[in-house]
Order: sequence, then structure tokens, then C-alpha cells
Amino acid sequence: MGERQFQRVLLSEAAMLQFGHALAESIAAALVGTSVAGDGKQALLIALQGDLGAGKTTLSRGILNGLGHVGSVKSPTYTLVEPYQLPLGQVCHFDFYRLMDSEELEYMGFQDYLVESKLCLIEWPQRGAGFLPETDILIDITQREEGREMILSGKSELAATILALLDGTENEV
Repeated sequence: MGERQFQRVLLSEAAMLQFGHALAESIAAALVGTSVAGDGKQALLIALQGDLGAGKTTLSRGILNGLGHVGSVKSPTYTLVEPYQLPLGQVCHFDFYRLMDSEELEYMGFQDYLVESKLCLIEWPQRGAGFLPETDILIDITQREEGREMILSGKSELAATILALLDGTENEV
């Protein structure tokens, strides 16, 4: 299966949150009734990369709220991980910005999170290189003069399903 891509330019924080909700709906629809993620299988991995202030945590907040989380979503920059118990199952939000070595992931029990969770959102995935398994969806966020450009790409069958479902919401976001 080839790589599937989805691209969007978002002009505001509100648009980023709304896009996160749409992505959450696509994720939930794709995971319903599957044994692809969680239940002892590796979680769906979504990597978010971009410069500081690009909107990775804002997008994560939109996804988590779209999956049913009520309340604040803080960046796990200092804690490395924030787990959420949601109707979908456990969702973990990681921020690898402060990792000095990807081997630290082994010491924090990262592999356990992968099999205990349905979804893992990972900010700064490049800091986990060599230890982090291949992600299902990579979201590259680039700050532009007008808004933020988002390019989502994925090679897995699950990623293709999620991106196809998301593509169907194009006029809604």
C-alpha cells in the first residue's frame, strides 16, 4: 500500500481545534469494532512534528476533546506523558521535547503504553528516533504567514481509512 496524504491550511486556533475534532471523529470511526489498537495490540500512533509554537498541543487538545475529554489539556513537556481514559479507551499524549536520549523511553515503560492504549499522540517524535516504532500517521505542521499548513501522511491500512474519512469532512472544517 502506498502513502496517502491529506493537506489543509488552518487560519486560526479555533480552526485547529475544529480540525482536531474532525480528525478524532475519523479516528473513532476507523477504530470501532477493530482489534487493531489496544487490547494487547499496538496502539494507533500519531506523530505531530513542527517548530515550537506550531500548534501541536492545540491540535492534540482538539483530538482529545473530540474523543470525549472534558477539561484542560496541558502539554506533557515535563511529565513526558498524560494518559486519558476516554470512551474509546486509553489515549496517551506524549511530548518528547525534553528527551535527551531515545533510550529514556525504555526506562519510562513506553512499550507498555503502546499495548495498553488505543491511541498515542506523540509530539517531537524525532527525539524518539531509533526506539519509536513506525507511526501510523505523521502530521507535519508548518507555520505560514497566513495560518498553519498541515500535511498528514500515513502508509498503514488504518491510516488510509482515517485519512479517507477525514477527506470526507473537507467541507465541514
